[in-house]
Amino acid sequence: MAVAQHTTGRPLLVIDGDSFAHRSYHALPKTIRRRGGAGGGAIVGFANFLLRLYESERPRAVLVGWDTLDVPTYRHRAFPGYQGGRRFDAELLDQLEILPQLVEACGFACAKAPGYEADDFLAAAVAAEERGGATAVVASGDRDAYQLASESTTILQPVRAGEMARIGPAQVRERYGVEPCQVPDFIALRGDPSDRLPGAKGIGPKSAASLLRQYGSLEGVLASGRFAAQAQELRLYRRIATMDKTAPVPVLNDQVPTWARAAALARQWELNRLAERLETLAAAQP
Repeated sequence: MAVAQHTTGRPLLVIDGDSFAHRSYHALPKTIRRRGGAGGGAIVGFANFLLRLYESERPRAVLVGWDTLDVPTYRHRAFPGYQGGRRFDAELLDQLEILPQLVEACGFACAKAPGYEADDFLAAAVAAEERGGATAVVASGDRDAYQLASESTTILQPVRAGEMARIGPAQVRERYGVEPCQVPDFIALRGDPSDRLPGAKGIGPKSAASLLRQYGSLEGVLASGRFAAQAQELRLYRRIATMDKTAPVPVLNDQVPTWARAAALARQWELNRLAERLETLAAAQP
């Protein structure tokens, strides 16, 4: 396995691309258009978020993970109700399709592959970074990412416009009452309405956390004789909630942003204010 070259001591920045593209699409006016009259709000909003995050975190490298929306994952095959009912506007899907081009034009890396979700690439990149004794910052709007929090990895979660909370193991314990490694077990017991996971019958977040503090894990809870009729389902929910650290991610050597190339792409798309911002960054590069 190739090993990434670390020369700066700065963190790896890993971003859930779909999470923030969706937020941008719904937050910005639909009047933002790109060449040919196509939608541009999600692109502009995501780009502004990416640039702001790069400036604040000063990472050694950036990886953006993306969902593949037209191919089911093992989660969908194992549990047909997973994420049921989600529908996306055609304009959003169009922008999601080309946003990786902008990320790569900035000199950053993308990860996208059939059968995997953005979450899986986040987990795989963090695992690789921690194996190398390095640190990572993970930006995600999904609390499933709490399972990645460690002494080496911080989760950035949006709390209100322009503000991000920094989540480490102490914050996971404070918010959920469990350790980061117990988060998939917690989700399995409590359920997750956003992913359509029902959870254990009659169990809410406080009960789920209490059971995990008492028994240590979902397997410990099941071994105590609780939820015998639901055991198979709960194990499935935990598997669904567990990010796949074996997802394919590129080797992430230290990167130097290519703002001028990104500015040229923004000009091509006729997103001129974004192009101007990128040109300013390019002019300021040493």
